[in-house]
Amino acid sequence: MSLKTGRVCACVLVLICLAIADLNAAAAGNVVQPKPADVQFITAEELKSKISKNEAIAIIDVRATSGLREADNKIKGAVYVKLRRLKSRLALPPLKDIPRDREVVTYCACPNDESSIHAAQVLIDAGFTRVRVLKGGWMTWKKVNGQVEPLAKVM
Repeated sequence: MSLKTGRVCACVLVLICLAIADLNAAAAGNVVQPKPADVQFITAEELKSKISKNEAIAIIDVRATSGLREADNKIKGAVYVKLRRLKSRLALPPLKDIPRDREVVTYCACPNDESSIHAAQVLIDAGFTRVRVLKGGWMTWKKVNGQVEPLAKVM
């Protein structure tokens, strides 16, 4: 076997080992999902200020349906969308009418903003250029007495 062939075989073997390790980690539930580097955050105070100044901002509520059963309100002006349907709902009003360069804020009630980070990534992948996640989500919004309005019944 030549030196070049040996190097190629070694590289292939390393790649196979890495793939098997990834599969084993996934099967064991040990996969750590990295935070997308391009997702940015907004504080509750900053969002409160933007809403009170009537700035053009789209707010998307991606709280789980189970969390909505415990809530009577949403952030003022927010549109509720089930996270698993967000990508397809971008083709329908009111989401399809949001300009891709409009500031968009996503929020959820997850302890580490997981759902809103995922929603933000979906929006970025769909071409939205100014997407941020509300740091601390719904719980932080309630703590700072942010503006709310009644939540339409979710079915």
